[in-house]
Formats: sequence, structure tokens, C-alpha cells
Amino acid sequence: MSGPPNKAAARAHTKHEIPMSQNETFHLAQEFLGRMGSGAEPTEIAKLFSETSGWQIAGDTGVLPWIGHKSGRAAITDFVRASRAMIERIRFEVHDILASDNRAVILGSLASKLKRNGKVVTTDFAIVLTVANGEIVRFQMLEDSFAVSQVAHG
Repeated sequence: MSGPPNKAAARAHTKHEIPMSQNETFHLAQEFLGRMGSGAEPTEIAKLFSETSGWQIAGDTGVLPWIGHKSGRAAITDFVRASRAMIERIRFEVHDILASDNRAVILGSLASKLKRNGKVVTTDFAIVLTVANGEIVRFQMLEDSFAVSQVAHG
């Protein structure tokens, strides 16, 4: 007996993607946050991402090295290394993680001090992780990019 086609299975077959569940996506987001928060090596954090992943943090490109569009696992390792060298985390709070089969949205707030000038930026954020095949394929962070730019320009 054949019923209506399974759309997720059809999409997975045509794009060579293994469908993920909402629960798996949620746990991948938690694992990302856990590795970031524990001080894991940048390469260990990058293993959660696909080799061709996309990276986007909107803002004043050129002010901080991780702002802008980047691609590949190197973008992740570069971000982790540069941010650890350039900022001191004062507060990083996750308020909620919302997940679907292919996306997790992490909502929170943070305060960071730029080491070179001692100025603090405080902002709410949303991190959007798009996932496929058990990996993060796109990272997008939305924050108060004007405030970040003002602090970075010092």
C-alpha cells in the first residue's frame, strides 16, 4: 500500500540530506552553547559545523574580524580565537532555545568588554542555527550592531 509521499524523506533524498528531528536540532544547539561556554578548543567547536557552513554577523565590517559574511569551518575557529583574544565575557545569558527540524533560534543577552579600550557593550541577541545532516550549515547572529560598532570604534 502506498500513501502520500513523505515530504521530508523526498526532500532529504533529492538534497542528500538526512532529516533531523526537532529534538536533535535542539540538542545540537545546546551542544554548540556548551562547547562555547566551556572554553572548548576552537577546532572542537568547529566540528559541529559542516565544512561548507555559512557564517553571518551583520554589522560594521572591518571593525571586528568576525563581523560580516564568511564560510567554512575556518570562519568558526577564527571567530572563537579572535573573540577570546579581543573580548572579555562579562555576561552571556540564554533566555530560550526554539527548535524545528532544520533550525534552532537561541535568544539571549550578553555583555562583553573590549580588551583594547575597556568599553562594554550590552545587547540582546538571536543566534539562528540552520542544520542538516547532524551539522550546523549556517550561523547567523543578530544583535545591536550599532552598539557593537560604537564600542569597537572606542
